[in-house]
Amino acid sequence: VQLQASGGGLVQPGGSLRLSCAASGFRLGNHVIGWFRQAPGKEREGVSCITINDGLTYYTDSVKGRFTISTDNAKNTVYLQMNNLKPEDTAVYYCAADLMFKIVALNGYGQGCSNGMGYWGQGTLVTVSS
Repeated sequence: VQLQASGGGLVQPGGSLRLSCAASGFRLGNHVIGWFRQAPGKEREGVSCITINDGLTYYTDSVKGRFTISTDNAKNTVYLQMNNLKPEDTAVYYCAADLMFKIVALNGYGQGCSNGMGYWGQGTLVTVSS
């Protein structure tokens, strides 16, 4: 099982980036895929999750209306479209995955995926600065 995150970079406030999380070694079906971030000196936080089977999404409050998580099952890839980026979005972004039944049991249905994600990709750095 491998997750490969990419798409980070330097962007000005108000700009956009699209992160990609390419999965290999397993199919996305029956999994929850999540995006997390960790800013310097801060704890890791959950940003967004998607339940592949039914497309149910979750966003943390600070990104609602600005970020959109989506999937391309044919490419076995999950995306995070980030619009209207703010300096406080600066962080290393990670994607993670685990089986849906496990994540729902630990977090509740539609309540995010902060607990129990067992497979992690390497991070991709997003810097929002003028």
